[in-house]
Amino acid sequence: MFSRLTAPVRQYLVVTGNYWAFTLTDGALRMLVVLYFHQLGYDALQIAMLFVLYELFGVITNLVGGYLGARLGLNRTMNLGLLLQILALAMLLVPDSQLTVLWVMSAQALSGIAKDLNKMSAKSAIKTLLPENAQGTLFRWVAILTGSKNALKGVGFFLGGGLLMLTSFQGAIGIMLVGLLGVWLSSLILLKRDLGKSKSRPKLQQLLSKSPAINQLSAARMMLFGARDIWFVVALPVYLSQQAQWSYWQIGATLALWIIGYGAVQSLTPWLTGRRHGRHPNGADALFWVLALMAIPALIAVGMQYSSQPVWLLLAGLALFGLIFAVNSSIHSFLIVSYANRDGTSLDVGFYYMANAAGRLLGTVLSGWVFLQGGLIWCLLISSLMLFIAGSLSLKLPRS
Repeated sequence: MFSRLTAPVRQYLVVTGNYWAFTLTDGALRMLVVLYFHQLGYDALQIAMLFVLYELFGVITNLVGGYLGARLGLNRTMNLGLLLQILALAMLLVPDSQLTVLWVMSAQALSGIAKDLNKMSAKSAIKTLLPENAQGTLFRWVAILTGSKNALKGVGFFLGGGLLMLTSFQGAIGIMLVGLLGVWLSSLILLKRDLGKSKSRPKLQQLLSKSPAINQLSAARMMLFGARDIWFVVALPVYLSQQAQWSYWQIGATLALWIIGYGAVQSLTPWLTGRRHGRHPNGADALFWVLALMAIPALIAVGMQYSSQPVWLLLAGLALFGLIFAVNSSIHSFLIVSYANRDGTSLDVGFYYMANAAGRLLGTVLSGWVFLQGGLIWCLLISSLMLFIAGSLSLKLPRS
């Protein structure tokens, strides 16, 4: 049956399968690390700091990875990402006594490089598989890939917790390593050798030489993800633990379900926005949806000051935020692929996801610092400010 499909569809399925397998291990690994160090007595902020190198290396990897993808081909960068994740998992097979903070942070740094190589390759590959005028199909393919990835990341959280309950930390890591090894070997065989390889020889100065549309969209993306992570990464779970007295399992399950729902909405964005039949979003859509999102964190912050049930108000606001944020993210993911130069797509996509990683890093650091200084309320207010900046940057995005 697979052989009867057209070549572009077969490659799309291979790319998507690789991305899904990687995402499952990525989400599961994050949960395993969090649970392991939580059992050792680390607080939420200390655990979050274990992932700083993961985000920092993502910034560097997206920039350099886009260049490598254009020069060497996206099949090589995607397979390299899978291999590096296998090596990161192998690093964590050492005995418990050797699982020091520095060692785990190093493994997470390697995993961060692997994740962004894989993501950049998957997003860039889609554009090369479709003709230039198939923007509606491009929107649907990008939405499905992006949404399914985030849904599976949430499933990965449950997978990590489940494996840890059934076996040891090293046993869980070993199971994931064997599974991902099989995916990597299959990918080496099935992916086209010249997938995404630029016809010209891109130069290093092209790493930062982008069109105004890509620069504006990248800056808006950085603010968008910073606005999410400033209250989602550290402040929210710590608040639920300290103020609501939730158990770690309640917090982990809530965040996992949020991510699964968020991914589902991303996949449905072409239908939710009414742009599924050959039509596609433009800069006006990006502006509209970020302005719709901007007020939500501020309203949550104000409401929590006066509500007798602030936790339930917070969770309702989180659900609404996730719904509209997912549409924003899906539209952005389509726009960068659409704006990208067809020859050497990965250069532009890598630059854009460098900004995405920078936003996550900024949000992660601010989440811990602002929460310690002013609590969750201030994290929410600054989130709205960052979304206002994202909206201002979206004003100049092309309307066609």
